[in-house]
Amino acid sequence: MPVLPNILPTYPAGNTVKSGRGPENSEKGTVLPIMRTSRFRPAALGAALASAACLALAGAQPAAAAANYPVQHHWNVGFLSGFLAPNTAPAGANDGNCKPSAAHPYPVVLVNGTFENMNDNWGGASPLLANNGYCVFAFNYGGVSTDAPIQAVAPIAQSAAQLASFVTSVLTITGASKVDLVGHSQGGMMPRYYIKYLGGAIRVDRLVGLAPSNNGTTLDGLAALGAAFGVNSFLVSLCSACVDQEAGSPFLTDLNAGGETNPAVTYTVIETSNDVVVTPYTNAFLPAAPNVTNLLVQNQCALDNSDHNEMAYDPIALTDMLNALDPAHPQPVPCMVVNPITGPVN
Repeated sequence: MPVLPNILPTYPAGNTVKSGRGPENSEKGTVLPIMRTSRFRPAALGAALASAACLALAGAQPAAAAANYPVQHHWNVGFLSGFLAPNTAPAGANDGNCKPSAAHPYPVVLVNGTFENMNDNWGGASPLLANNGYCVFAFNYGGVSTDAPIQAVAPIAQSAAQLASFVTSVLTITGASKVDLVGHSQGGMMPRYYIKYLGGAIRVDRLVGLAPSNNGTTLDGLAALGAAFGVNSFLVSLCSACVDQEAGSPFLTDLNAGGETNPAVTYTVIETSNDVVVTPYTNAFLPAAPNVTNLLVQNQCALDNSDHNEMAYDPIALTDMLNALDPAHPQPVPCMVVNPITGPVN
């Protein structure tokens, strides 16, 4: 089965960073109705696009059909099974023959969070989307190499450039005019840089963020403590993306200046009040606008105790994701006991 090449451009020399909070419920924006695989190989952008062209020349492929992949809802299981196989795409992702259907005309690109890779982050969302008839694509970015289990630690501006290249390749292969983006944590915030500065506004229809770091985090005061003791230079050497995500950082100050959203894109934020990574959890939300929906899972199901990591696997959050991508056909949102880290109680 042809697969999408992994495009990870070399980091540019230097880091030129183009550097309001929302309420804790969905009143801020429009309320939505409530309800293994191929391997990546590192490649230069030219090689990736050449491969894409070969696929296109092979002739029209059938539209995406609903699959029947097993869907993981327990973060601890998904993380452990995917962490040491970072170059393995999650189930349902990176089928180079997939052509978007009329029902779902835009392929979905998954953008993982800090310290995670495409495989350990998307064991729930990727197969669920494929089972619902979407063309799904995932990639690694911001790591020391594409083979590294830990990804998304590079300066966020550089990671956004990698996303831009990947989206270009997805559009070339699928023939679609736009993509939808689904991101977790940093992956729900970083695409806003792509939209604002790198031409993404004309290539992205919807951005769905699962516990995104839109307004940064204090990490329960650790970031502020590090700044007070002057250890930010040490943090930068380990994880530039972490420093970029500190509340009030130069990166976020620039990103959010002049408005956090673009009227051409539809935004949905899905958050949990139990988030101890994005703190306070309301920092995930975007300012009210006609094209913004902010959802808190506890407002839909008081039994849901998902934490930051479990949000990428949580049945309630993932149903919200499906409804955000296809609001014309909402699915009923389930309600069940969901624990932090370990997920639903079976």
